[in-house]
Amino acid sequence: MTEKLKRRLTTVLCADVHGYSRLMEADESGTLATLRRYRTAMASLIERHDGRIVNTWGDAVIAEFPSVVEAVQCAIEIQQDLTAQDPNVPEAQRMRFRIGINLGDVMVDGSDIYGDGVNIAARLQELSEPGGILISGPVYDQVYNKLSVGFDYLGQQQVRNVRAPVMSYRVTLGGTTFGQLESEGAGKPAPGAAHAGGAPSRRGNAGSMTPAHGLSGRLADLPRPLRAAIVICVFLFLINLFSGLHEIWFHWPAMSILFVVFLWMGLRRNLMPDRADRRPKNRD
Repeated sequence: MTEKLKRRLTTVLCADVHGYSRLMEADESGTLATLRRYRTAMASLIERHDGRIVNTWGDAVIAEFPSVVEAVQCAIEIQQDLTAQDPNVPEAQRMRFRIGINLGDVMVDGSDIYGDGVNIAARLQELSEPGGILISGPVYDQVYNKLSVGFDYLGQQQVRNVRAPVMSYRVTLGGTTFGQLESEGAGKPAPGAAHAGGAPSRRGNAGSMTPAHGLSGRLADLPRPLRAAIVICVFLFLINLFSGLHEIWFHWPAMSILFVVFLWMGLRRNLMPDRADRRPKNRD
């Protein structure tokens, strides 16, 4: 009898070294020693945030987390911790990791995980800047209002071996990307345009919208159900307007629609972390 394939929803973090071959060519033993030291630091942070390392090959690290927030917070601390190490090493000799994070369904085979959930994290890592963090749309939806960092919207990325385009966001701190923090210091602000696709920054920080962008950019930053509800409310207002404002009625159905949408979004947000927390425990 064929054993049933196990699946679960999990947060996947993929990291690798930018320019690893060049570093190995310049100083093989020194690069290996630094990689081991950095991996030890990463493993400690991953464990601290309740994650586990799934696999390491070459210069890559793949880890999974039951919590989306913990995964992103871990990535932030990894980049900050590695930045603080070896501050006097010349830029050309520094070891910098690129990190991609995705929340998705994966196939489970023993201690390994496979599938698009892993592939998307790996492709986002490839698109990330040295010392940077790139997250997918599902990750952004879970963390944008829970962490005191900013997010630059980079648009939809067409990545290898994944059919549908992947929505991507770059994590920033104080308006500056982590790659810039490492190479330039935190004094310079990030440019308004993102490096991939030329999309402008949607959100300057985790709690406020960037004022420089138009109404369409602000609407695009909202969750899809809320955007749909707003469009319906505007449509109801226009019907009320053209049918005569001697009797104003549009606000009653509009309020009901918005109430249902906000209630659904609140319930979904509360249930998603619980589902992610339960899935890893069921594998045993």
